Amino acid sequence: MELEDSRLNTDTVGRCWHCGRELTRADLGREQTCLGCGRATRVCLNCRWYQRGRPNDCIEPMAEPVAAKDRANFCDFFEPTLQPRASGSAGADTDALRQAAEDLFK
Repeated sequence: MELEDSRLNTDTVGRCWHCGRELTRADLGREQTCLGCGRATRVCLNCRWYQRGRPNDCIEPMAEPVAAKDRANFCDFFEPTLQPRASGSAGADTDALRQAAEDLFK
């Protein structure tokens, strides 16, 4: 059983929202930081429920509001994602949506 527990701590369960480094369960504690860039890892930007534009930028309606999406928090709904949405990537999403809307009215 001990071997299985140690394996769970070494399997990749997420990626850093800032630098993309692979993260394990052990890397996602409240006080943990990414070994690649030193940024907090248990943050909204690393969560599968994070989505800009939604209320509180979160798909989970029961989640408490979190002001700083790039700071460590105590959210009970946190689940790591292998495809984090960095704070800068929303601009590309917005541009693509704007272009699609403009294409509709040509």
